[in-house]
Order: sequence, then structure tokens, then C-alpha cells
Amino acid sequence: MNPRLNPRTSFFALGLLGIGLLAGAAQAATPGESAIRVNYGDLNLTTTAGSQALYGRIVSAARRVCGADMVDIRDLNTLASAQRCEAQAIAGAVHQVHSPALAALSSARARQG
Repeated sequence: MNPRLNPRTSFFALGLLGIGLLAGAAQAATPGESAIRVNYGDLNLTTTAGSQALYGRIVSAARRVCGADMVDIRDLNTLASAQRCEAQAIAGAVHQVHSPALAALSSARARQG
């Protein structure tokens, strides 16, 4: 593991194409931009509360970056594309955090739909 990328103090940038969270620098994004910082150094990911808080932050960032909240639900192609982007971004972010508790939470939420 790269010592400069300590998961407790790092932030992640959520990519517009739904590729997940990448460790590194990025500007905070407004809706429609390509990256959002997701900080979690203040969370204890070994607890349920910490994992839930990070998952919520990841989902919120994915929605903003992928534009899922801004899509007209009558435009089914765009809606499906935004939902795929969001799902891929969330899965990639969860994978990169390397937290079993977060992975279990994400898996359970994905099964619920």
C-alpha cells in the first residue's frame, strides 16, 4: 500500500464516467462536473455508523457527479445511463476503500435496489 494514500486521511475523487473513487487531488465539483471530494478521515469504518456515514457520502457524491438527481425521469435512456454511472461509481468507491464493513453494507443496499 502506498504510504501517501492512507485511507483514513485521504480523500477520493469521484469520476464522471462512473469509474469509481480515485485517490488523488481534485476540485470540489458542482453538479455536472467530473469530480467530488469524499472525505472520511473523521469516520471510524470499523463501526456500523462510520460505514453508513461513508456510504451515504459516496452515494451523494455519485448522484451529483453522474447527474442522477437532475435527469427527467421521462427520458428513460438518460435515466438508465445516470443510474449505471451511479452504480459503477459507488461500487468502485467501495472497492477502493478496502473496508469489509463498507463492502457488506454496499452489497446489502445493492440487493435492496
